[in-house]
Amino acid sequence: MIKINNHINKTIVLVIALTMVFSCKNNFEDVKKIGVSENTPIGVAENMNLKYTDSGRVTANLRSPKMLDFSNRDFPFSEFPNTVEMDLFDENNQKSTITADYAIVYDKTGLIDMQGNVVLISSDKDTLFAEQLYYDQNREWLFTNKPVTFKRKTDVLNGKGFDSDVKFSKAQVLEIDGSVTVNE
Repeated sequence: MIKINNHINKTIVLVIALTMVFSCKNNFEDVKKIGVSENTPIGVAENMNLKYTDSGRVTANLRSPKMLDFSNRDFPFSEFPNTVEMDLFDENNQKSTITADYAIVYDKTGLIDMQGNVVLISSDKDTLFAEQLYYDQNREWLFTNKPVTFKRKTDVLNGKGFDSDVKFSKAQVLEIDGSVTVNE
């Protein structure tokens, strides 16, 4: 009788031990995140000067006094809360410059979202004014669906959006709601 009780006790202990071993999981990534809030940046940098390249050619140069790194998020991004200036270069190294009050760079999609007093000056001195402008780094494309004013040579166009390549050879104001031709 004692041998049977001992055998039953050993079996129960073995079952509990095996259950504990197989119920454990590798959650090292979760442990690393303890104490790190997703609402706070994982890093802060000052006086940023980021250069984006494609096949050895500089395609964009982004400068800002401050960058907040949120790469600890499931959808990582970098935030530029205190103004941003970005130069875009076409394949002929012609430079267009964009300034904005604020920007976010989304790492996974390659989109740069610039907001607040956005001014774009092309290499040909065409000028776009908008409250928001996106730059798709992968396609080298600029676009917005917010109201814009676009000055090109002697024309001033107002519309409800903008779409263009970085060379401005395919620039178009969407849903034009006013235009003016200035005689020089």
